Amino acid sequence: MTGGRGGMLWVGLLVLILWSSSNVEGEEYMKYKDPKVPVGVRAKDLLSRMTLEEKIGQMVQIDRSVATPAVMKNYYIGSVLSGGGSTPLPQASAADWVNMVNDFQKGSLSTRLGIPMIYGIDAVHGHNNVFNATIFPHNIGLGAARDPELVRRIGDATALEVRATGIPYVFAPCIAVCRDPRWGRCYESYSEDPKIIREMTDIILGLQGEIPSGSRKGVPYVAGKDKVAACAKHFVGDGGTTKGINENNTLIDRHGLLSIHMPAYYDSIIKGVSTVMISYSSWNGERMHANRDMITGFLKDKIKFKGFVISDWEGIDRITSPPHANYTYSVEASILAGIDMVMIPFNYTEFIDDLTHLVKNKFIPMDRIDDAVERILLVKFTLGLFEDPLADLSLTNEVGKQEHRNLAREAVRKSLVLLKNGKNETDPLIPLAKKASKILVAGSHADNLGYQCGGWTISWQGFSGNNYTRGTTILAAINSTVDKETELEYLENPDSQYVKSNNFDYAIVVVGEPPYTESAGDSQTLTILDPGPAVIINVCGVIKCVVIIVSGRPIVIEPYISSIDALVAAWLPGTEGQGVTDVLFGDYEFTGKLPRTWFRTIDQLPMNVGDSHYDPLFPFGFGLTTHQSIVSRSKSSGFKGHPYATLILIFVLIGLYFQGNLLT
Repeated sequence: MTGGRGGMLWVGLLVLILWSSSNVEGEEYMKYKDPKVPVGVRAKDLLSRMTLEEKIGQMVQIDRSVATPAVMKNYYIGSVLSGGGSTPLPQASAADWVNMVNDFQKGSLSTRLGIPMIYGIDAVHGHNNVFNATIFPHNIGLGAARDPELVRRIGDATALEVRATGIPYVFAPCIAVCRDPRWGRCYESYSEDPKIIREMTDIILGLQGEIPSGSRKGVPYVAGKDKVAACAKHFVGDGGTTKGINENNTLIDRHGLLSIHMPAYYDSIIKGVSTVMISYSSWNGERMHANRDMITGFLKDKIKFKGFVISDWEGIDRITSPPHANYTYSVEASILAGIDMVMIPFNYTEFIDDLTHLVKNKFIPMDRIDDAVERILLVKFTLGLFEDPLADLSLTNEVGKQEHRNLAREAVRKSLVLLKNGKNETDPLIPLAKKASKILVAGSHADNLGYQCGGWTISWQGFSGNNYTRGTTILAAINSTVDKETELEYLENPDSQYVKSNNFDYAIVVVGEPPYTESAGDSQTLTILDPGPAVIINVCGVIKCVVIIVSGRPIVIEPYISSIDALVAAWLPGTEGQGVTDVLFGDYEFTGKLPRTWFRTIDQLPMNVGDSHYDPLFPFGFGLTTHQSIVSRSKSSGFKGHPYATLILIFVLIGLYFQGNLLT
């Protein structure tokens, strides 16, 4: 019996060894599940296991409004997004966002291969869809600040706030070169100068993390769980359309396209950007969403971009005119051009059916599908989604935290451009006196957080008023900055007689544009929102005034400039209005420089620095400093006009020189 027991024991051990061995082999066989295997190998291994249905599902991005866990599972959906204003519920908390994203993710993880979806969102000036998030200045303001290290820190903060809501992917930065301010997306562009935009691509290093030295160029890189995949957009020439008409035609030769609109893409790819979004616009009549020469030939083959290429919202529909007129053709043209993921965003079954038909009937080769899916998987593996597909609540306190608001305030004060200070150089108005008997604040933009933030804030087109997110208006910032004894009066649209009869020391007039996004912002007039012009005339014609322009671009100001004592371009500063008062009252100096040419009249447009007909009101790069103004003010003190002022100054300097020599 002892021998029988021993034999049974050996048999049992043998079975256990064989079972363990087969289990190890199984784990090795599923290479894509092993985090120690290089991401490229994992992507190829997973791709080899996928059916056509699973592959096409990965190429689909749908809006959250049509997503459910069942849809994610049944159609193998690769990605979900929030369009502008698409939120789980009004004033949703970070936890609400995390729970929604995780619900969709659980549907994806329940599929045969358990491929996680990637959730994307427009976080173009902070996490701008989310209630209580920090809203940074729009890109035009950051272009005025000209501080790459600042935008890198903004990328850091934005990534944290986005990850706090369970989202790993942002449709930013916009690296368009806006060549005509009539374009409704001009505020999304850092500058008319491609050199400045190249510097601003350092925001990618903040969003995704510093790329390690020795990394392969063109390969996506994301540093960890507090970083996000970024998206350089919109490829290419979106800012060069005729008359600035959104989604229109950019007429330019290849050299012009490559020297003006392309350079920032080189930098973005070198910095490891994960994705590139295609532009709605056309180049010399050919829709970019169908341009195989530029997407595959140039972006993928020539400059070796290895991440995935995504369409814009219904971008493939707009290949035809009218949009969606021949959707099967649009699917074929866009996928053959090299688009990997399609932002559909609603009618996903039509796309899936059409693409399946096109592949099965050999209109689109399988290797084009494999290229698309392998790129998508590579980004997902790089993000760590296979190891950590579900978000937790550990970062929820990052949303709108004070350190991020302080950073936004710094960005605001660095972005403001002082265009005029005093009707003559010996009598500057700025820095304003905090201690005054009575100050008037006027204008539609002084106490309107929505106007201050601009488009792409809470909703797609932005909002009006102070009730949709948290922040500090310019009026509130003025109120907290001036002396406690100073009387502050706010009137949105005062008449001149009232202003004249109330003994104000000076006035601060805050006017500009209403919020807008994309085509809704296209303008052939570029005027100040009414009653802004009347407010300038009524106030500045009577007392000393500083006018603050809150706008996404230069607008018509020349007719009023002679009556204005001081003029400030504030762009679209976001939620932290105290950045405006920091420089207005002299706690910090003005340092911003114009990132765009400020035209005199509309009929000069387009007009960019270097043009032969260049005759601006304020040239590209212009910006006064308060230091210059303080020097001017010292000249206007009692010392001014002294007949021996220069001689006295020389003797003082000589005395200081000899005193220094004697001391040493």
